[in-house]
Amino acid sequence: MASANLDLVRSIFAAMERGDFVSSVEWADPEVEWVIADGHEPSSLKGVTAYLEWWRDFLIAWEGYRIKVDEYRELDDDQVLVLLHSGGGRGRTSGLELGEHGGGGAAILHIRAGKVTRVVTYFNRERAFADLGLKE
Repeated sequence: MASANLDLVRSIFAAMERGDFVSSVEWADPEVEWVIADGHEPSSLKGVTAYLEWWRDFLIAWEGYRIKVDEYRELDDDQVLVLLHSGGGRGRTSGLELGEHGGGGAAILHIRAGKVTRVVTYFNRERAFADLGLKE
């Protein structure tokens, strides 16, 4: 039986798999921290407004950007690991097609009292496993 935290995370990522990254943020604590742990621009943002602005800026560069979830793992009572990869999209300027591919990234969601308080996003899944001290 799935926990309330796992159900919450599944609902968040179901919207993202449909390409909806910004229409609903009821799941987020108002002071949610969002960490981009690797990639070209590692950074840390605080608050729902910063989270929405980052996604809007990112999505402007893409047409039809989607993600695909490979797996959900409950790490403990407060954390859920999501293994994911790009499911497609096309660069608006470059025309680059993002097809479904192996490997991919991960996200770790920290949840307290039914709200996501922290999201750590990895573009490199192996880095997420290393930081968590887990084996893939």
